[in-house]
Amino acid sequence: MKTIKSTLLLLLSLCAFASFAEQTPTITQQELLTLMATPSTETLVLDVRTPEEFAQGHIKGAVNISHDQIEKNLSKIIAYKDKKVVVHCRSGRRAVSAENALSSAGFSKLQHLEGDMNGWQDANLPLEK
Repeated sequence: MKTIKSTLLLLLSLCAFASFAEQTPTITQQELLTLMATPSTETLVLDVRTPEEFAQGHIKGAVNISHDQIEKNLSKIIAYKDKKVVVHCRSGRRAVSAENALSSAGFSKLQHLEGDMNGWQDANLPLEK
């Protein structure tokens, strides 16, 4: 019985480690602002909210592709496959879904905007309409 418990504990630990190891690295709001202010930076800010949410206010220069349309619209962003892509949505859930699809498509430099749009707005950072 002790061996079974130990084995189960080990398996659960390995699963947890694998889940956390595959998480997309984050980028802070300030780091993104600095990156956007650097003229030679080739970074895509990908807003995966709905077009209606995007129209209500978005980060300047962001490209909008709804999280459930990523795979159908890869051709629009394929030029960034090996460049930095910063993904965000309103609160994070849809961004993770989009990041998984992008990672499966071979995008290698994904980052998740810390706090997503809720955090951006809470910090009173600039929005474009």
